[in-house]
Amino acid sequence: MVERHKSRGELNQRELIKSAPFFEGLPEEIVERTTAQVVVREHPSNQVILLENDWGSSVYFILEGWVKIRTYNLDGKEVTLNIIGKGELFGEMAPLEEVPRSTDVITLAPTTIGNMPASDFVNLIHTEPKAGIRLAQLMARRLRQVNRRLRLRESDSTSRVADILLFLADGQGTKTAEGVEIPNLPHRELSSLSGLARETVTRVLSKLEKKKLIVRPDRDTLCIPDLGALERLMV
Repeated sequence: MVERHKSRGELNQRELIKSAPFFEGLPEEIVERTTAQVVVREHPSNQVILLENDWGSSVYFILEGWVKIRTYNLDGKEVTLNIIGKGELFGEMAPLEEVPRSTDVITLAPTTIGNMPASDFVNLIHTEPKAGIRLAQLMARRLRQVNRRLRLRESDSTSRVADILLFLADGQGTKTAEGVEIPNLPHRELSSLSGLARETVTRVLSKLEKKKLIVRPDRDTLCIPDLGALERLMV
């Protein structure tokens, strides 16, 4: 039998998926075994990764970029439930519950995703206590974020937009010398997340920018110089 040597690209991909926060602190041999069948793929912006009601055969780890979790209300209007990025995972609930997918997942930027066979993920959760704790922490964090947004549904528009920006900073923020940078998402996505009209979102963002509570370093990025100042708008 001829042994197949892994290419540098394959080795780099293995190291990339092993560096995902979900695996931090897990025994090295377990991480090696669990990630052995992971396939890393590049996806362009606005590509559908999952569709509601599909049966799940993979769990997905975001290695670069970000995606939105989408569903529709009873009137057929699109509702963005969440936006997640590098270091996050999605698609884990369907294989754990053995039910079809409950939402769509679509890329919002060029995105690198590691696809893990669902059976390997489920086996990891069942056999490695730290992995189960890590998953429970992830679910608790997402539930806390949703609860916070639901409490703000009756608040004024400025509070709701500020909350979405802080929500993105918590999940996708990158600390810099100037503050915390977040992806500059299309206003329609912020509208769907906040439940406000797109025109209202645009107006509030302009007001926040005039007050220097947000700045635009470039086309793809928003920077929040002072998270505390933005937080105080919601009091």
